[in-house]
Amino acid sequence: MANSVIMQYFEWYLPDDGKHWQRLRDDAPHLAEIGITAVWMPPAFKATSSSDVGYGVYDIFDLGEFDQHGTVRTKYGTKDEYLEAINSLKEHGIKPFADVVLNHKANGDKLERFKVLKMDPNNRQVPISEPYEIEGWTNFTFPGRQGKYNDFNWHWYHFSGIDYDAKNNETGVYMILGENKGWADNDTVDSENGNFDYLMFSDIDFDHPEVRQNVRDWAKWFLETTGVEGFRLDAIKHIDADFMREFIRLVNEHMGEGFYVFGEYWNADYESKSAYLDSIDYQFDIVDVGLHMNFHTASKMGKDYDMQNIFDGSLMQEKPMSAVTFVDNHDTQRGQSLESVVEDWFKPLAYGMILLRQSGLPTVFYGDYYGVEQEDVGQASFQTVIDQLLFLRQNYAYGEEQLYFDHPHTVGFTRLGTEENPNTVAVVIANSDEGWKDMYVGQVHAGKIYVDYLNNREDKVEINADGVGHFHVNGGSIAAYVDEATLG
Repeated sequence: MANSVIMQYFEWYLPDDGKHWQRLRDDAPHLAEIGITAVWMPPAFKATSSSDVGYGVYDIFDLGEFDQHGTVRTKYGTKDEYLEAINSLKEHGIKPFADVVLNHKANGDKLERFKVLKMDPNNRQVPISEPYEIEGWTNFTFPGRQGKYNDFNWHWYHFSGIDYDAKNNETGVYMILGENKGWADNDTVDSENGNFDYLMFSDIDFDHPEVRQNVRDWAKWFLETTGVEGFRLDAIKHIDADFMREFIRLVNEHMGEGFYVFGEYWNADYESKSAYLDSIDYQFDIVDVGLHMNFHTASKMGKDYDMQNIFDGSLMQEKPMSAVTFVDNHDTQRGQSLESVVEDWFKPLAYGMILLRQSGLPTVFYGDYYGVEQEDVGQASFQTVIDQLLFLRQNYAYGEEQLYFDHPHTVGFTRLGTEENPNTVAVVIANSDEGWKDMYVGQVHAGKIYVDYLNNREDKVEINADGVGHFHVNGGSIAAYVDEATLG
């Protein structure tokens, strides 16, 4: 689909009112109108409580249907409301993507005893104890569901590690011992902390054949039940890459070519992401953390940042066909463990770079579009400028791209259109003082008058006989010039 755009339709601090699926259902016509082609929905599974954002997953077969952990609904609503939201999106030509959390399970139903090694949290390859017995909440029986859809019960030997010893009331990183136990191989998970197989809660052991079969059973049930048209995979750098490659191959075989998958591999290092893409045979795309961190750094440094480097080390620059680009998300918000907020003044510039450039699949963040109301971490809405940029993406951001990233503070690019979409756009960005760029939009446009659709500049730019315009931009701002006659 030409000029696709994902909206991440949630942020961390949404109210625990059970109304979010209803909001999404009702918002689908508006999302389609502004050019959103896919929606990344938050995790729909029963988690630790109704207030859980969804990443403390308890039961992946419970989509808000059973009374478990003190609630029937999830934070976002009930199973029926989830399915209604999915159907509403599809009716309006928007692909629904499910956030899939497979790395861990939380809040087991019964305690079990087993042996562990307590590991150095900064180097999970190094034990800091001899083997000893602990008690952990690793028996998941799902009494509220009573075996409906799937009767598999989880035990300690289905996990590789936990973070709480109930016997001694202690926390730590505990590697579970037993036959064929231990962390995933170093070359299949991220190498941070020596081996980053373990992240949180009860860490699922994807080497166990019963685990693999259960996940396959769940995927078939979930896809047939929901009708989603894509997956966003959570925390994939902590999951055995061999399993992910096999799992997504099976999903794609079941669903066909139209099913889209992307994953969160949270590492800004380009080489690590490139190696991961190689390891999964490029079967799915991954989020461009490096680009986000460049945006974050640029927004903090202001005029001291060299804008010629803004795409350095990014997937958008090096592997654009595998890049899902974003400005901020639920993990980078204020107060979160990966907090790296892009400052407000820079957000329009960053969105201009992901929505109007040719490379990458851009994501609009709910918190940026609708704002964040939570006290102490709130932020304003950028809906007006994002709507403008989405309009430009729908109507002007096509065809060949020419880059003018040749100045430390004023950069730009043009999109030259296609036969089917002949409109052009010239984008200028400055992170310091007012600047300008002479940029080519095509000789066919000679004599035409271009204006800034974002209304940051009042200039009217006449394109010369060579197809070049002299385009200005305010300091710390963005301008996007289009042919005035095409605006009606």
